[in-house]
Amino acid sequence: MKNGFSISFEVFPPKTEYAFESVKNAVHDISKLKPAFISVTYGAGGGTSRYTLDIARKIMKEYGVPSLAHLTCVSSSRESVREKIRKFKESGIENIMALRGDLTPELEKGDRSKWDYRHATDLIADIRDICSDMCIGGACYPEVHPESLNQEEDIAFLKAKVDAGCDFLTTQMFFDNNLFFNFMYKIREAGINVPIMPGIMPITSAKQVERAIKLSGSFMPQRFKTLVDKFGYSDETMMQAGIIYATDQIIDLYANGIKNVHVYSMNKPEVAEKIMSNISTIIK
Repeated sequence: MKNGFSISFEVFPPKTEYAFESVKNAVHDISKLKPAFISVTYGAGGGTSRYTLDIARKIMKEYGVPSLAHLTCVSSSRESVREKIRKFKESGIENIMALRGDLTPELEKGDRSKWDYRHATDLIADIRDICSDMCIGGACYPEVHPESLNQEEDIAFLKAKVDAGCDFLTTQMFFDNNLFFNFMYKIREAGINVPIMPGIMPITSAKQVERAIKLSGSFMPQRFKTLVDKFGYSDETMMQAGIIYATDQIIDLYANGIKNVHVYSMNKPEVAEKIMSNISTIIK
């Protein structure tokens, strides 16, 4: 993140071992683009966690691309989390994205009073305590975390996360860059000075829009709604329009002084390749 313009991508582990081969192929193709790094998600409630380490290690050791392994702590014991951190370190993983994790319906209804970890801040503090040299990332929400009362409270929690040992932050997806720029101004005023990496989600099908809103509560600007209304009738046209929209966001971020952008490309090498192609001269 100390270099010039960069872009990174994200992949997620397979839900079953039968899907592992297709995920491995996607990871291989995205790695060939030589992004700044590739992050590997953990799955809701740690459901696909057993594959996260394997994929992150493969990205780093076989493909020569830095990897960022996600780690969630929701409903986990301190002993089990510390064991996973130890395995990450033994495998040579140097970068961890520390997250509380999504609350599944079962977890939302359950008793949280005995949880060892209530927030990502607790996990970050543990990682920092065990591995002083680990690079730790955290999540932030330009449009306010859905469980926060307001943005002031949300930023206070974010400051606690950074004070616990977080080295950089990656944002939840957003579709209006002005929201991100306003958020940056507010967190800098609050004394949060670590690097902030905006997260961009290319919408490649109309079905993704509803899911994106449900996951992040993201505001959809009229310009984007019009694009979906016009081109969402087929996956082919929506993919092209969505990639162009995401590319436009990325170029605008670069033009306004943001050097590092993270793309939620998931397991779609064709999306990663087209975005990389669109900005290839700029990042050089």
